[in-house]
Amino acid sequence: MIIKCNLKKLLISLLIPLAVGGLSALISGKDMKIYNSINQPPLSPPFIVFPIVWCILYVLMGISLYLVWNKEDKYLNKTKAYLFFAAQLIFNFLWSPIFFSARLYLFAFFILIFMAIATILMIFEYHSISKWAAFLQIPYLIWLLFAGYLNFAIYLLNR
Repeated sequence: MIIKCNLKKLLISLLIPLAVGGLSALISGKDMKIYNSINQPPLSPPFIVFPIVWCILYVLMGISLYLVWNKEDKYLNKTKAYLFFAAQLIFNFLWSPIFFSARLYLFAFFILIFMAIATILMIFEYHSISKWAAFLQIPYLIWLLFAGYLNFAIYLLNR
């Protein structure tokens, strides 16, 4: 089996989530220092874990987007998949400034809930187009659930 790769589509697909995540981190950059000074729940990882995990998740997100975009079938309707991808990415972008800069922990938790819902819907849509695109988003969903636990616990511990 020969796999054809459209390098331009792949690079664009990788760049979109990496750029959005990078911009969000840039906006909240100096405010992220609060993580080490707030009360944290059990299982809270050291701060250095977050940029590593998010970078991996953004790459997986980009690969999934590429698999969907590159799937050639004139009968496939990819509109919902793209809409849910965009929705979860918008919520993803908003979360860091709301959590770190505004310190609105409860509001950030609700953003995470919407992000997880959009991600679940995206996974279902991806699955109808490319099973691999869907499977590559499972680590992201698991991370969002863990982040939800951390976010809500931080809200409770820092009211």
